[in-house]
Amino acid sequence: MIRTNELRGIIAKNNLSQAKVAEEIGITAKTFYEKMSKGVFGSDEIEKMIILLKIEDPMSVFFAIE
Repeated sequence: MIRTNELRGIIAKNNLSQAKVAEEIGITAKTFYEKMSKGVFGSDEIEKMIILLKIEDPMSVFFAIE
């Protein structure tokens, strides 16, 4: 399960909007918001976000065990 609050914080720290991240990873803003609400992204989308947002510890964000 993705820690969406953590991901939102990382997006904000990078001075980006969720809509801009969606555009950069190749999905619509609507799709991005839906995926955020479900906490589920595809592996290719996760990989692109790790690079785009310079996430140093992706395991804690994208593969959280709660």
